[in-house]
Amino acid sequence: MTSNINYMSGVKGLKDIDVTGKRVLIRVDFNVPMDDQFNIADDRRIRAALPTINYCIDHNACSIILVTHLGRPKGTYEERFSLRHIQKRLERLLQKRVEFIEDFEASKAEISSCSLERVFLLENIRFYEGEKKNDPDLSRKLGEICDVYVNDAFGTSHRKHASTYGITEFVQTKVAGFLMMKEIEAFMKALEQPMRPIALVVGGAKISSKITLLSSIMPKIDKLIIGGAMSNTFLQALEYDMQASMVEEGFVETAKKVLEDARLHKVKVYLPVDVVITDSVEHPIDVKVVPAQDVLEGFKAVDIGPATLKLFSEAIHLSNTIIWNGPMGIYEINTFSRGTYKLASAIADCYAYTIVGGGDTADAVEKAGEKENFSFISTGGGASLELLEGKILPGFERLDRIDS
Repeated sequence: MTSNINYMSGVKGLKDIDVTGKRVLIRVDFNVPMDDQFNIADDRRIRAALPTINYCIDHNACSIILVTHLGRPKGTYEERFSLRHIQKRLERLLQKRVEFIEDFEASKAEISSCSLERVFLLENIRFYEGEKKNDPDLSRKLGEICDVYVNDAFGTSHRKHASTYGITEFVQTKVAGFLMMKEIEAFMKALEQPMRPIALVVGGAKISSKITLLSSIMPKIDKLIIGGAMSNTFLQALEYDMQASMVEEGFVETAKKVLEDARLHKVKVYLPVDVVITDSVEHPIDVKVVPAQDVLEGFKAVDIGPATLKLFSEAIHLSNTIIWNGPMGIYEINTFSRGTYKLASAIADCYAYTIVGGGDTADAVEKAGEKENFSFISTGGGASLELLEGKILPGFERLDRIDS
């Protein structure tokens, strides 16, 4: 695992090249949440890209081309996913005019010309069917409008798409942006030479989405704390009757193997000892706290209970490195958010290196008001998960290397 992280940390960054007078295409991640009126609810991902963009402006890049996706369009135009809705916020944050380009192929001559400090925002790259297919033709067209390619979209660095992977075949100089390097450095600190004990806190809905992580990281950690709906499958593996709770029946045997693997590696496992249960998630009438082995007939476990929170908090406070990926319950519903938010506060209060693996966990930390009290919060959920699994992310794979 660490060898792959070391490999990724060896790519060239912006400071290793000269962008003066160059056309710089930056793959950013502006996939931000918006309401029905296209108001941006959270601009963290835009703010995270500002250091890279401003560096290119300050170092006299002749033009800066920003490429990103927004939402999940099906390869055609959809108004709700247009980047026009982001343009004004970006201008405000950059304090600079940003030119919106609806069709970069039709505007190729304008974009390709060199005009000092000109910033272009291309329309949603996923409006092009070839993006997710890593189409060579789209990759080539993107490569033709720049001299330097900068990947600063960690949140999509685990995807082999045209703008994150294929384009590197058609650009001579390709490097990582500041956010990409910051992400790698944070995970290296947690996994390369960490302060022990190391606690991995995992939650979320499914063990199936975390099985590779649990298998690969086991030799590296000292404690494994399991919450969220995925803990139901582990409790079922211990022959608890979880009643109507979400359980991945096909992964009960897998859960047993994970527990055995933990025992072989002398990893201490913590599972819920009590849970919050309800008769209905959508319209709860009856909500109770019961021992994990006493879930009532027809009820569902939807959050960790107070005794579990105390147990998990004690284990966390005796750790020096804490990696958290996945909420402890259905935190999006206020009634079932207590376990996740309280755990966020418990981790934030630790004298430890604390890292959050992006996605829902980062959102929960933000809503708990603890964002400033974590050592590092990743901008990529799926990307951070694959990084922890020990994979080389495609977004780093083809970038120029310091040792080449």
